[in-house]
Amino acid sequence: MTPPIIMNELEQALRAFADQPPRADDPQRPLELFVALFDAIRPRRRKGPTGAVRRYVDMVERLERDPAIAVAVREHLRALIESRRLARFLTESGILPGTGFFQEYWRILAQRLLPEVPDDSDMEGCLQRIFHRPDDWVWLNEVPPEVTLRFWRALTTEQGQDELVRLHVVEQMIEALLVLAYRVGAMGSEPELDRLGPRYARHVVRFQAAAAAAQRFADALRLCLAEGRPPNADAQELMVLIDQCDEALDDARRIARRSGTSLRLTHLLRRCHETLRRMEKLARLLSVGGHADVQGAVLGNWSELVREAVRMGNQRNSPGRHLAKGIGILALRVTDNAAKTGEHYIAETPRQYLGMWLSAAGAGSIIAILALLKVFAGGLSLAPAGYALLYSLNYGLGFALIYMLRMTIATKQPAMTAQTIAGYLGTATRGRVADLERVVDLIAAVARSQLAAILGNVLVALPTALLIAHVLSGAKGAPLLSQAKAATLLQDLDPLGWAIPHAALAGVFLFLSGLISGYFDNKASYANIGARVGGLRWLRRLLGEGRAVRVGIYVEDHLGGLMGNFLFGCMLGSAGTIGMILGLPLDIRHIAFAAANLGYALQAHDFLLPWRTVAWAALGVALIGLTNLAVSFALALWVALRARGIEFRQWRELLRLMGRRMLGQPASFLLPRARGEAEPDMRH
Repeated sequence: MTPPIIMNELEQALRAFADQPPRADDPQRPLELFVALFDAIRPRRRKGPTGAVRRYVDMVERLERDPAIAVAVREHLRALIESRRLARFLTESGILPGTGFFQEYWRILAQRLLPEVPDDSDMEGCLQRIFHRPDDWVWLNEVPPEVTLRFWRALTTEQGQDELVRLHVVEQMIEALLVLAYRVGAMGSEPELDRLGPRYARHVVRFQAAAAAAQRFADALRLCLAEGRPPNADAQELMVLIDQCDEALDDARRIARRSGTSLRLTHLLRRCHETLRRMEKLARLLSVGGHADVQGAVLGNWSELVREAVRMGNQRNSPGRHLAKGIGILALRVTDNAAKTGEHYIAETPRQYLGMWLSAAGAGSIIAILALLKVFAGGLSLAPAGYALLYSLNYGLGFALIYMLRMTIATKQPAMTAQTIAGYLGTATRGRVADLERVVDLIAAVARSQLAAILGNVLVALPTALLIAHVLSGAKGAPLLSQAKAATLLQDLDPLGWAIPHAALAGVFLFLSGLISGYFDNKASYANIGARVGGLRWLRRLLGEGRAVRVGIYVEDHLGGLMGNFLFGCMLGSAGTIGMILGLPLDIRHIAFAAANLGYALQAHDFLLPWRTVAWAALGVALIGLTNLAVSFALALWVALRARGIEFRQWRELLRLMGRRMLGQPASFLLPRARGEAEPDMRH
């Protein structure tokens, strides 16, 4: 039961409408009354939307029971609408501005630091005053649409069209429709869209035709108004052209996913989509004259428009939402590139499994060398920036070399394979067992591929480190590392120390390196990097025209991998220095380097360490690897699902199938399928 104090607050807010009739000399009174009404309805702090929805329903029922209160609220609503400009609200609220992605982002940040004062003379400003909390859209979204429609019905008479859609309101709707239409016509010819090529160029005429159709529709409506007839015109032609513009935008997104995109293009496509949706809603509102239920059609469209405007108005000043939505196409392009790369990290056959192991083994041997170079660099007397530079170059160039030699770093896999798994989850959203079984097949393949890569890295990095230390110690005539340095390396592997948090930070960097790879793959396609590199005059003179072209092709095909690996190394190499500068315990731990460091520490102590110390350090290496993989995989999977707009809800069923597979076929998660066994269809 609703607490009495809440009922009293809502009752007082409703009675205030009847106690204070609207006055022409006080245009602020209706706004203040609606602000107070929704202040009484919205959730109390730290409470969910349930109470607010219940109070909203109570308000609607009160309006339906008491015609006097309903009439009073209706009069104030009429006064509010008549005294405010609607055109700007209809053309701007909930639609991205034309300033561009970064300019809008800086405006949002400035708004957070120094909030703007809403313009009460405009309906958009009134909505900002009424729904002034950034999370108001959350509880409003929980209110069933039929309840919201009852609210608007309670505030109209049988002649609802006369009450809600007056002549000046219709005129402002027409004006807003034309502004939006010619905005769409101009956006269709934006130079940024020229990059999409001739396939998209044929669609430009559709946007111009939509603008012309909107003008004809507006002229027909204005003719009705001039002749004193109810505004009644057929919007069918305009609706068809809006649909054709939508098809053009879909085609533009497909081209962008294949050939690359930019934040500017992403922003433009999203703004055009939102403008078309608003045009569609206005056209529906203005073309209901021939509808069987005129009042119901008006109220339904109006209710949907206001609900959407409140939601998008609340979200407009959210930096996170702007960033997430603004890079939607770019994020999908990035994750698609990573997904294609991820398919190469999945071993199905014994031959692929052996190839994965050998590839990882090669990387393990190089990592053992990189680990020793890092130890030597740490013994130099340098400024902090010098250490950061040497460590970054050591890691970055080493990882780039590993990539160029087509070797595998085990911890790079999750950031790539997570994108592939996300693609499969997108096909399994209906929960069909066959689709979920395919996902389990993929997870099993990823698990055994990951195991092969980890074993290849660790089981080679450790003995390689031992061999290098033994050879160099023999040549030097003394231990390669001092026991003090070896003790430090062992301390870095302590599971109860900073090893696990530092491994988590490395997992974050692994995730970021996957995004970086996808970004540069996108950049290479979008900016036509291959042809530009192949066309460099100095490169042509140095290598010859044919070789320069091949270099350009290689750079375009592998720019993402090269930059992702190099910058990943830079992140690993500079983390400790940045932590020292900031006074924070920042550093990284990576399983392959941890295994190599364990080998160097064992040799420095002449293999005389107690077995408990060695076992504890080995446990630290295992936990570091597990943390590396878990953090990078979780972040990559989350981003991939968000970028694709996938809402996978069958986790319980998927886990049940995985458990059954582990109990029935545990070897499928560890070893490849034997020859002759049926292989799952891994095509996606």
